[in-house]
Amino acid sequence: MTRMLFANLPRLILLALLSHWPVSSAAEDAAVIAMPNYEDHIKPILRQYCVKCHGEEKQEADVNLQDFASLVRGGGSGKIVQPGRASQSVLLEVLIAEDEGARMPPASDPLPSEKIALVRKWIDSGLLQSAGGKSMAQSRDLGFQPPASARDKPAGEPAMPQALPEVEPPTSNLPHPILAIDASRWAPLVAAADHGQVRLIHSETQQAIGRLVFDEGTPQVIRFNRTGETLLVAGGRPVLSGVVALFDVRSGKRLATLGDEIDAVIAADLSPDQRSVALGGSGKVVKIISTTDGSLLHRLEKHTDWITAISYSPDGTRLATADRTGAIHLWDTKTGGIVLNLAEHKSAVRGLDWRSDSRMLVSAGEDGHLIWWDANDGFPAINLPNAHPPSRPPGRFGTIPNGILAARFDDQGNLISAGRDRTVRYWSPDGKQIKSFDNKPSIPLSVVVSHDGKTLISGDADGNVRFWTP
Repeated sequence: MTRMLFANLPRLILLALLSHWPVSSAAEDAAVIAMPNYEDHIKPILRQYCVKCHGEEKQEADVNLQDFASLVRGGGSGKIVQPGRASQSVLLEVLIAEDEGARMPPASDPLPSEKIALVRKWIDSGLLQSAGGKSMAQSRDLGFQPPASARDKPAGEPAMPQALPEVEPPTSNLPHPILAIDASRWAPLVAAADHGQVRLIHSETQQAIGRLVFDEGTPQVIRFNRTGETLLVAGGRPVLSGVVALFDVRSGKRLATLGDEIDAVIAADLSPDQRSVALGGSGKVVKIISTTDGSLLHRLEKHTDWITAISYSPDGTRLATADRTGAIHLWDTKTGGIVLNLAEHKSAVRGLDWRSDSRMLVSAGEDGHLIWWDANDGFPAINLPNAHPPSRPPGRFGTIPNGILAARFDDQGNLISAGRDRTVRYWSPDGKQIKSFDNKPSIPLSVVVSHDGKTLISGDADGNVRFWTP
């Protein structure tokens, strides 16, 4: 009977196999234990409270926790720990379950946060057996080497606006949130969303130098192409219409208008070869449209909720898409077939961006996770679960939002991110924070790095474009 219950209820197995969880007299803080290991930190807990029912003499639920090998092997329903991925391990899942009937230990208060952090760190660090043991998680090279073509400057002078048509700034008593912002890779030029327009700013003087009209509504996405000569602007009017427009950067002339959506386009990107545009929104479908004739090349229908982010890999072989539930999919751009499903986020993904070598994809989520994904196998090589920790205002109770709203790589593999904690943060290629910037009192909604890497730029909810020195 026990064996049958274990097989039928794989997500509750530890309710049966761990009747109690210890509270040590001198609890170790995971923050000061660089690399937790089984022998010193996990085994004593299991031996004292678990092996009576799940050891060599007795193996309820077909689980033996007497030794390291048995724990790693798991039980009749499979593994209970996944090296390098605590979030996908049943062991951690039952410790943090919100449902009291599923949470471990049963009929007790939740495990102290430092204990949960210790278990999480042990799994994420690769299930070390002893202090001198070797991680079971696959070794990964996170080093960044720009591809040979990364800094191949286009022929001629970098594209800058020249004698743009006069456009009157929008008249409004309310500032327009900077929902989207981007910088040319070759010129001191920044494009930022405005009321039915795109504001063009010189990144060195920080002065506005022109505007582009987007009569279709509010710009939700702004992206320069790889050469800096074309600007993609996507958006529309909610519940009414949505399009993607392409502009010539030098003249401001509209080159193409693509898509005819019945709701605003929320996510979009232009392929590196400029032959296609990918777009998505509330329709839950990603459409890939030809830029030459406007024909529909592919319909990608794997998502089950609104599409919130889209990004082509720099080498043009992959397309990353994300939605409001946290699902991320990688697609083959030639066939339109799915390559990988990336499962880690628990709520909406607000930002996707590829490192210039196409080896790493970053995702920013409302769940507070900032994740660097290995594009080869979809493994979260770096996972920062609370990258933008909020401070608690005096007298404020309940959950404080820690969502991340945007993340972009620069050409050196560094990353800039923006969060609901009202800060802009700058990260090294190995996920270490280099610097943080206070964007108070407003929430930064979009971020980018200037063409020369000398300036970090953010657009916030109060309509400000801010410039920071890293």
